[in-house]
This record gives sequence, C-alpha cells and structure tokens, in this order.
Amino acid sequence: MVRVRLAPSPTGTLHIGTARTAVFNWLYARYQKGTFLLRIEDTDKERSKPEFTANILEGLSWLGIDWDEDPLIQSERIEEHRSAIQTLLERGLAYRCYASEDELTSMRDNQKAANQAPRYDNRHRNLTPEQESAFQAEGREAVVRFRIDDDACIQWKDLVRGAMQWRGADLGGDMVIARRAPADQIGDPLYNLVVVVDDAAMEITHVIRGEDHIANTAKQLLLYEALGLPQPVFAHAPLILNADGRKLSKRDGVTSINDFRELGYTAEAIANYMTLLGWSVPEGMDERFTLKQAAEVFSFDRVNKAGARFDWDKLNWLNAQVLHDWTTPQLKEALEPLWLAQSWSLPDDPSWIDDLCQLLGPSLTLIQDGVEQARPFFTEPPLEADGEQQLNQDGAKAALSALLGGLEQSPWDGADPAQAQAYLGAAAKSAGVKKGVIMKSLRAALLGKLQGPDLITTWSLLARLGDDRARIKRCLS
Repeated sequence: MVRVRLAPSPTGTLHIGTARTAVFNWLYARYQKGTFLLRIEDTDKERSKPEFTANILEGLSWLGIDWDEDPLIQSERIEEHRSAIQTLLERGLAYRCYASEDELTSMRDNQKAANQAPRYDNRHRNLTPEQESAFQAEGREAVVRFRIDDDACIQWKDLVRGAMQWRGADLGGDMVIARRAPADQIGDPLYNLVVVVDDAAMEITHVIRGEDHIANTAKQLLLYEALGLPQPVFAHAPLILNADGRKLSKRDGVTSINDFRELGYTAEAIANYMTLLGWSVPEGMDERFTLKQAAEVFSFDRVNKAGARFDWDKLNWLNAQVLHDWTTPQLKEALEPLWLAQSWSLPDDPSWIDDLCQLLGPSLTLIQDGVEQARPFFTEPPLEADGEQQLNQDGAKAALSALLGGLEQSPWDGADPAQAQAYLGAAAKSAGVKKGVIMKSLRAALLGKLQGPDLITTWSLLARLGDDRARIKRCLS
C-alpha cells in the first residue's frame, strides 16, 4: 500500500509551498487508495513553536486535507536517531570531526579565493586515536560526519524527472549528521539523518517534495543504504516561481496560507490553484475542480518539470467562480462577521441580509470585496466625481426632485420592483428627461457613484431601511 507523508517544520506558518506539497501527497494517496501521514519536524528547538504546529494543522484542515493517523512528533524520537548514528559510527561509516568553526571558515574562504565550490575537505576522516585524544584534551567538541565516497554514483528513478544520477564528489564532502557535542556524546541529530530514520519507521513508500530537495535525496539514499533500510520512491515537484521566474519568497509579499485567507481567498480556490501549480489536467477536464475530483485522476506523468509561475489573475478567476456559486447561507456566513467587524449595525430583518448577500455575490472576486461593496448600505457614501458630474447634467436634479416629491406623497417600502419602475417613469416624465437620466441620477444619489449593483435591488434595500429619501434630499440642497 502506498504510504506518503508531509513533514512540515513548525518554525513558521503554513507556507504555500508546503501546502502545495501537502496537496500533491494527499492527491496521490487518495488516487492510490493509500495512506497520507503527517510528521512534525520540530528538532529546531529554538525556532519551533506549538502555535506554528497548530497553524499548520488548522491550515491543512481548512484546505480540505485530512490525514489518516495521528501526527508523528519528530523530537520524541531523538533516541532512535542517535541509535542510528551510533550504528554508523560502530560500522566505520561515520566519524567524529573536531574541526573548529574558525578552521572551517578559513577552509571555505580559501576555496572561494581559488574559485572552488565550497565543500568539506574530509580533513578529520582518518584521525588516529592519538589525534582524537589530543583534540579532546584541547576541550574540542565534535560533530558526527557520514562518509561520502567521491566515486559513489547515486541513481534513482524520479516519478517526475525520470532517471536521476549524482556523483558523490558533488555532495560537498562528508556530511554532518549530528551537531557538536563532547566526545562521549552524540549531539542533536540533523535533518538528512532523521528524515531517513523516520521515513523508514513510518514505512513511507513514496517521498513527494519540492525539487529543492534533490541534493538531499542523493545524500539520503546513501544513508538508506548504509543503514540497510528500504528506499522509498521519490518524486520532486517543480518549485513555485514568482512573475520574474524566481522562487516565490517572503519578498513577494504573500506566501503563507494565512495571508491568502486574510485577503479573502476561499479554501476551494486555493486548493484548486495549488494543484494546477505544476500539474496539468487530463484532456476534457475543466481547470476548475475540487480536491476530490482531482484525486480521481491525479498521477505524476502530468506533473511538469519546469517551475510553476504564480498567476494572480488565474487565482482570482478561480476564486470568483467559487464565490459566484456560493449559496446565500454560505455568503452570509462569510460576510456577516466582516460587516460586524466594521461596527456596522445590521438590521434585525434576516431577509434583508440575505437579499444584500444575493445582490453582492455575483460581483465578488475576494470575500473581502464584500466589505467595500456593502459599505454604501450601512453608511451614507460621499459623492464621487462621476456622481457629481451626473447630478450636474441637465434635468438630473429636476428629475430627482420629482422623484422625491412622489416618494413623499406615497412612500415606497421597497417591496414591489414594478412600483419602483412606475416612480422612475413618472419622475422622468415630470422633468421632461429620458428614463436613463433619472436612473443614473438616482444611482449617484444612493451610492455616490455611477458604478454598482442592480439599481432597483439597491434602492429596495435602502428603502426598506428608510434611507433612500434622505440620500436623494442631500443631492438637492
């Protein structure tokens, strides 16, 4: 059975790259009728925070990503990691390196000056017991390094990239697998070692992650072999790039799922779009779909090798399509808290709120758009330039005056749209203008501008609040 995992580090909020990796893992697991697991990689003691773990789990749930077993907490397995390191030390496949930070810095500076790629020169690979004792007598602590043969040829068949091959000489020298510690101890185990040990313990069959891990895969395959552990299948998805073709980063402003939620994007649109970041839909399938629909057809032969450029227009289009399909209760659930957060007084009539949601829904691109679009219904808007220009047109104020006179003689409660049309027709006739003049002028009076939702529905909502005549009057004073 296929077993895949997401292994986020709780050193920050859920990043879109991590979320896209989660989506690909989840889709593959569901397509293969397999198991999707979580592992919280919290071995960075200083930066890992419980609140980040909570944010990651909540964000995944919001996106519609569920997991099949309780998350594994990596820090709780440190003894298993140290045991694996001890095994490598006993087999002579790892050793203690006493090189100081100053020595390593000097080594790297010399390599840079000689235009050489930075790498550890394996200077402590074959220390004698006497040399080790001398370093220990100096009070030096040691990291543990895993031996990497420069002549090693590491090969695997990647589900995205096909046949892959790395030389040991290209991996930067012998790899640190444990931080500094006294000679009689093993320091904190490091990423490449713990990932291998934990993936094997979790019986992971497929490791699906970003292409920035390719070099790590080469190193980890050597560790699988050294520890005698079964090797998983690897799939390296393309990176998410910005408009300039560089890896999407914090410099681009929005990178975390929290950011997208606060901007007003829906979970369905974000999950849909993240799936499209590197995956091509099968022929005949629309680019708008749910995760469940994608899971029925997801495979890695349709995952691209090239980086996936983030397209805001595409995401906005998807989000608008989702919002336009929302029911009135869904819109109300999303919009009402935003309106209350503005300290707006909402009418007691629930049907009024429902009608406002129905009016605004078709014009929303982001949920947050519902704040500015609803503002004129809760606070009297100022007259904008196009509104003032309309009111200065010949016959505009005369038509509004005639309309106001009709409303004061026989107030409209906003219930019957046909009655509204009668008012407008009578006002236009009385002022001797075309009906379009009174309609544009009324829109300017009610909304302060000429752009907005359906006029009759807008007027109806304001009439039900008793605000329509006051807004017309201000334009005549």
